[in-house]
Amino acid sequence: MRLTKLLATTLLLTGLAPLAPASASSPSCAAVPVTAPAGAKIESVDAVRRPGGTVTFPQTPFSAPPPIHDVPAYCELTVTLTHQDDHVKVVVALPETGWSGRLQGVGGSAYAAGDTGAPFVQAVKDGYTAVTTDAGVLTGLDTSWALTSAGQVNKTLLTNFATRSVHESSVIAKEVVREHYRRPVSYAYWNGCSTGGRQGYSEAQNFPDDYDGILANAPAVNWTQFAVATLWPQIVQNQDGHVVSNCVLAAFQKAAVEACDASDGVRNQIVDRPDRCGYDPRRLVGKVVVCDGEEVTVTTADADIMRKIWNGPTDERGKPLWPGLPKGADPIWLAGTLPGFPGPGFPVAAAWVQSFLLKQPGFDTSKLTYQQYRDLFRQSVREYDDVIGTSNPDLSAFRRSGGRLITFVGSNDQLIPPGGTLKYREDVERRMGYVNNFYRLFLAPGVDHCSGGNGAAPVNPLGALVDWVERGKAPAVLAGASADATRDLCPLPQYSRYRGGDPKLASSYRCA
Repeated sequence: MRLTKLLATTLLLTGLAPLAPASASSPSCAAVPVTAPAGAKIESVDAVRRPGGTVTFPQTPFSAPPPIHDVPAYCELTVTLTHQDDHVKVVVALPETGWSGRLQGVGGSAYAAGDTGAPFVQAVKDGYTAVTTDAGVLTGLDTSWALTSAGQVNKTLLTNFATRSVHESSVIAKEVVREHYRRPVSYAYWNGCSTGGRQGYSEAQNFPDDYDGILANAPAVNWTQFAVATLWPQIVQNQDGHVVSNCVLAAFQKAAVEACDASDGVRNQIVDRPDRCGYDPRRLVGKVVVCDGEEVTVTTADADIMRKIWNGPTDERGKPLWPGLPKGADPIWLAGTLPGFPGPGFPVAAAWVQSFLLKQPGFDTSKLTYQQYRDLFRQSVREYDDVIGTSNPDLSAFRRSGGRLITFVGSNDQLIPPGGTLKYREDVERRMGYVNNFYRLFLAPGVDHCSGGNGAAPVNPLGALVDWVERGKAPAVLAGASADATRDLCPLPQYSRYRGGDPKLASSYRCA
C-alpha cells in the first residue's frame, strides 16, 4: 500500500497523474459485506440513499451551522458492531458523483465521538468518502454511559471513546469503499478539532497506518490533566470564598489585552504571545466598571482570584500542575456562569471528575477542597493516562509510515488552554528532535477554541495537508482570515511578527 502511494506521489510530482474523480457511473446504494474488526462482531449493515442538494442543520445551543449547497447525492451506509454489551455505529457516506478517491474521518466534540452533521456533509461535498462513529456512547455532554449498573466505570465504552472506535471506523470505511466502488482509497485523512483533535493524535500515536494525513486542531491531548485542570477557576473561587462576576472577569480580560496588545508592534486587539504578557491584575483594583447598568469597583479579592486563574493549578508547594488560562482568552467559560449549562464549571471537566473519578454523577465539583482537587488531578493521571491520556510523545511509527500531521491552536483558546498542546509538542521534540518534516504546529494569535475571536483562523488547513501528503509541499504558512483581516500563521518555532503596513493585511507580517 505504501509503495503504491509512493509511486502515485512520484507521478503527481512529475505532473503525470492528477488524482482524478472516480468513474461517472455510480454504484447502486446497497449494503455490502463487512468484515468485523478483531474482537468485534458485525450486527447489521444498512444503506440509505441521501439526495444531497441543499442540506440544513438543526439549531445548537450556540448557533446553527449554515446550510451547505450543491451536495452530491450519496449512499449513507451504517455499520453496527459490538464488542461486548455495546452497540457502535460507523457511518460512511459514499458520493454518487465527484468522488476524489480520498477518505476523510470526521472527529467529535466534548463527549460525542463523531459528527454526522455539517463537517460530515462538507466532506461529501468536497469529494471525500466521509466516515464517523458514535463509539457506542451518546452525544455532546451526556456521560450517563460512563458507569455500569453496578456503579463502575464502563471500560468497554471508555475504550471505544478513547481509541478503539476511531481506529475501527477507518478500517471499516476502507473496506466499504473497496466493496462499493471496486477500488481502494487513494489517500486517507483525519479532520477534527477539540475531542476530534485528540482523536487525531490518538490515531498518530496508536494506529499510525490508518491515515496518511491528520488535521488535529485545538486538541484535547493530555486529557487526564486537561479535564481536571479546567475546573481550577471554580475551585479557587469556592475555596477562597469569593466569586468574581462575569462582568468583572470580562474587565480583566479587556485590561490584559489593552496592556499587552502593543507588545507585538501593532494595536489590533490581539495579544500575540499571552505567555509573555506580564499584566498584573492588581492594576485593576479600585477601578470602576459598569455591570448591568450599575457601577462596580474591582477589589483585591477579584484580582487575587484572576491571578490564580491565569497562573493555573498548583500543588501543595505552589508548583504548577498545568498551564492556566491565557491572558486574552475569555475567562467566563471556565470561571463564570453560563446560561443553559447544567452547573458551575466547564461541563466537560465537571463530568470527567463526577463520573470517571468520583463515580458520583451530579456531585458539585465546585465544592472540592484544594487538597481533594489535587488528589483527583493525580488520580486522573494515574488511573486513566494509559487509556485516554493521548500524551505519548513517540510519533516515530507515524513518521516512518509517511504520515503528515498539522495542528493549529488559538492563542485565546478559552476551553482547552493552548499551554497543554505546546507542552506536548515540546515533549515530542525532546524525544524525537526535529519533527517539522512531518509534524507542524501553528499558533493562531487571537483565535478562540477551534474558531472565532479577533484573530485570523486558517481558511483551508485541510487543503494544505493534502498538498503536503500528495505533492510533498510542506506548508511554510497557513493562510488565515478573520471577518476583516488576513494573516499568515507560522509553524513553530516561528511566530508571526508585524513588520509594518496595514495591520489588516497578511503582507504586513512575517514569520520569524
